[in-house]
Amino acid sequence: MLLTTLPLASQQRPPATPLITHDPYFSLWSTTDNLTDSDTTHWTGAPQPITGIVRIDGKPFRFLGHTPDAVPAAQQTAHTITPTHTTYEFRQNGVTLHLVFFSPAILSDLDVLSRPVTYLSWTAESTDATPHQVSVLLDVDPVIAVNDRSQQINSFRNQTSTLNVLSSGSQDQKILNRSGDDLRIDWGYFHLAVPKDANYKTYLAPHAATAFAATGQLPTTDAMDMPERANHSASALATTIDFGSVTTQPVTRHILLSYTDDYAIQYLQRNLRSYWQRNNMPVEQMLDLAEEQYPALEARGEAFDKELTADLIKVGGEHYAYIAILSYRQAIAAHKLVADANGDPMLFAKENFSNGCIATVDVLYPSAPFFLFFNPKLLEAQLLPVLEYSSLARWKFPFSPHDLGQYPLANGQVYGGGEKTEEDQMPVEESGNMLILVDAVARAEGSPQLAQRYWPQLTKWAEYLNLHGLDPETQLTTDDFAGHVAHNANLSLKAIDALAAYADLAHLLKQEAVAKQYQSTAKEMAAKWITMAKEGDHYKLAFNSPNTWSQKYNLVWDKLLDYNLFPNSVRDSEVAFYLTRLNLYGLPLDSRADYTKLDWSLWTATLASNSDQFNAIVDPIYRWTNETPTRVPLTDWYDTKTGKQVGFQARSVVGGVFIKALSDKQLTTKWRSK
Repeated sequence: MLLTTLPLASQQRPPATPLITHDPYFSLWSTTDNLTDSDTTHWTGAPQPITGIVRIDGKPFRFLGHTPDAVPAAQQTAHTITPTHTTYEFRQNGVTLHLVFFSPAILSDLDVLSRPVTYLSWTAESTDATPHQVSVLLDVDPVIAVNDRSQQINSFRNQTSTLNVLSSGSQDQKILNRSGDDLRIDWGYFHLAVPKDANYKTYLAPHAATAFAATGQLPTTDAMDMPERANHSASALATTIDFGSVTTQPVTRHILLSYTDDYAIQYLQRNLRSYWQRNNMPVEQMLDLAEEQYPALEARGEAFDKELTADLIKVGGEHYAYIAILSYRQAIAAHKLVADANGDPMLFAKENFSNGCIATVDVLYPSAPFFLFFNPKLLEAQLLPVLEYSSLARWKFPFSPHDLGQYPLANGQVYGGGEKTEEDQMPVEESGNMLILVDAVARAEGSPQLAQRYWPQLTKWAEYLNLHGLDPETQLTTDDFAGHVAHNANLSLKAIDALAAYADLAHLLKQEAVAKQYQSTAKEMAAKWITMAKEGDHYKLAFNSPNTWSQKYNLVWDKLLDYNLFPNSVRDSEVAFYLTRLNLYGLPLDSRADYTKLDWSLWTATLASNSDQFNAIVDPIYRWTNETPTRVPLTDWYDTKTGKQVGFQARSVVGGVFIKALSDKQLTTKWRSK
């Protein structure tokens, strides 16, 4: 676990702790240092309380959640986060209790990755050589199954071959009924599943935690008056777990927490199932399979965590490793993995706490290093829907779309002018993003098949960048919160690298004349860029704006993809200049404001030619993760002086911090081979 790996762990305090992290709808967090200082919430901050109480020799103590506050909190003595596990340790009345949340988000195994199951386990042991009677209650508020407490729910019990299951869901079950940003799912069902074992009992009754704290028992009858309103007096989904007499020999128990939906995404008016359900696997079969595979998955997850942590430390140091580990589950949980009609994977990102767009191209771009490092097939699964949409007659522009709609409805662009006008579009931004990423996938997979399939679209975008890329007119970039900028030097860098990407794709497709033409164009533009952007010891924010600067994070692909259009002196002078502009919590995005972007800062740090420079940019970010006053799932947009969140949280773009790992070709080859 991370605490034993990183010597500075005692100083680590994440802004928020991932507990259950699967997709934008099934994502629970703790936002306080102690698990008992607050109730658990959805990533949006909406209450989704899970309560945990342990009874030790008849005395109750809270270990999860703030309520009931009349029950004293167990003493939390440790807290660790690894890529797939979150672990809490409590010591109370002669007993040590380890609580572990395990989401097996291993990107090489799409069936397991898409399976919406988090394992919750407890290990209890005596620390004073005296036996202790231990039992545990877990109580899940059924609001977890709906958008808000005004909705009507049905709760019920079932059984599978190996599990007893409590479930709850909305009465209406209006599948894919709406889209939005600050919304929770209200179709499908939440499931609490426990092994068929005499040590586990399940209950559907209100006020379970209060009853268990008082007597150690729960009602013997279930609430049957359904549907009911999902308010505070609704029937909880509760289980009590008996550990018996606990000695120095550890006793471990586990349960499964799951959320299933019949259909997850609507793409071009087609309702798509979650990837695990592509062959219509029944929910009960999925839960039994998850239970059967738990021991093997747990061992696999622990080995994965240990190996990845060691490799991240090796490539970027302890502070970098910590930031990347914090980002790991969040990066994948802002996506939904579904299957197209032919069973092929499609991965859709949600633009959390921005505008809720789905498959936003300038969100796929910053998160891409995460997928390129672990499994490029998953980046292809994100690009494919965009390419398919852009090939339709309804997309009439000569540049790439910005998005495919608003989550979970991917039925066509909604941002800016939508499909109607060029107003507030991002022509150079998105076209450049797509060309670079398609080339990155072709390199990673050793095949240009995706490019070949959509060559007319890629050609159109390359022609657009050839005309408009070197000196972009007034338009938005991915950093659209900063407003429109004309003659943007960093955007120009993206266009130049994108033309090199197109040239590379043409070469892979044996179109050598086209490759030679665009490679020559990219080189000519790069030479012009140096002259146009140069200002003393650095390069400007915009070509016509003296006394400005900006992070040139787009330059990172020039080395990563071996385009080699720019001399090392460009990177070296920029990084040297950045080191003179650092604030307490990081490097500002540019000269206009004190705020920064977490993802771009790591891209910029990866331009550094040595570890001292890299660490100089990364160390303030590490400090920020531990000191930010804003307790939310990792934000990527914050103030470098105050550490406060400016906007955004729980977004997939934090996967961009894996660009440092991706820059190590040997390490990337190793992890892709898994």
